[in-house]
Amino acid sequence: MATVPVYCICRLPYDVTQFMIECDACKDWFHGSCVGVDEDEAPDIDIYHCPNCEKTHGKSTLKKKKSWNKHDTGQSGDVRPVQNGSQVFIKELRSRTFPSSEDVVVKLSGSQMTLDYLEENGFNEPILIQKKDGLGMAMPAPTFYISDVENYVGPDVLVDVVDVTKQTHSQMKLKEFVDYYYSTNRKKVLNVINLEFSDTRMASIVESPQIVRKLSWVENYWPDDALLGKPKVSKYCLICVKDSYTDFHIECGGASVWYHVLKGEKIFFLIKPTSANLSLYERWRSSSNHSEMFFADQVDKCYKCTLKQGQTLFIPSGWINAILTPVDCLAFSGHFVHSMSVEMQMRAYEVEKRLKVASLTPFPNFETACWYVGKYYLERFKGDTRFIHNSELWDWK
Repeated sequence: MATVPVYCICRLPYDVTQFMIECDACKDWFHGSCVGVDEDEAPDIDIYHCPNCEKTHGKSTLKKKKSWNKHDTGQSGDVRPVQNGSQVFIKELRSRTFPSSEDVVVKLSGSQMTLDYLEENGFNEPILIQKKDGLGMAMPAPTFYISDVENYVGPDVLVDVVDVTKQTHSQMKLKEFVDYYYSTNRKKVLNVINLEFSDTRMASIVESPQIVRKLSWVENYWPDDALLGKPKVSKYCLICVKDSYTDFHIECGGASVWYHVLKGEKIFFLIKPTSANLSLYERWRSSSNHSEMFFADQVDKCYKCTLKQGQTLFIPSGWINAILTPVDCLAFSGHFVHSMSVEMQMRAYEVEKRLKVASLTPFPNFETACWYVGKYYLERFKGDTRFIHNSELWDWK
């Protein structure tokens, strides 16, 4: 019988609760406590060599510090920090250059986005589908617009609205937001990103991609007779005006997410979920003035990916991302947790719990979903010890 993989100089199995660092030479993973590396120090390391590889490759090296000085100079000569999402910030963001997402985003046709493909190649990098044909996804006709959303969802439904300049949120009736959207004199930049509509008439004309429904724990393992309500995370409508901005974040529960732009365009700023980047993100997000610091400046690379009208983007678990809307946009999205990203989902969830972030798009009852999946596989494979090796689900027991 195959054994569980072991790591580090201590030769123990992976433990999601312990910080680990990868050696850039031998590619093995080590517990920070075993090799004398503190988790808070890891983000500053450029190239790490384990104790064994130090002998032949030299000592680890640190990153060179860099920063984007974002300041707004007023008439009085005073210098004050620029708020992420402000007009000054958006102007500077538009003028910046970023590494192309061509290096990290996989491009597929809709028919290629299958379970067989993901099982063979994994789901660790964003995937861009240029045409929705073959995705098994239902979308409204191209003539569908914001007024139709109001008609299908209901004018009196309360929606969470983000004031982009202040990065604060409040509630208003959908009709009030639609009136704002169509107004010719928008005094604020307002953004709706979490209108979950699975219990409305609009649910009948929007369906998530088939691969999402095949992978989703909620869709496949949540009992119909469960005492707790099934998490409603599969169908979101995003109504975003020009210059809307959502700051860097990790999806709640480490969920993967899909986006489809029905009208307009979106720009994603994507950062890999390496151990160093996740540690940097946690440090940045816990800072009292994180809304005045552009997180992309604290990592080696932040990739820019433009999602045009009619295209679909799948973002894997743990990826740190921010979103800029360059033109008025209507899009649909959904969150899903699944068995291909168990380790990253649990790590992202631990980060989320430590940060105690109040998200506009939470993943309710995440731990309960994990237990339902575990129960399903335990009952199905009880007595079959081969399953312990074949399924990553057992890594988080």
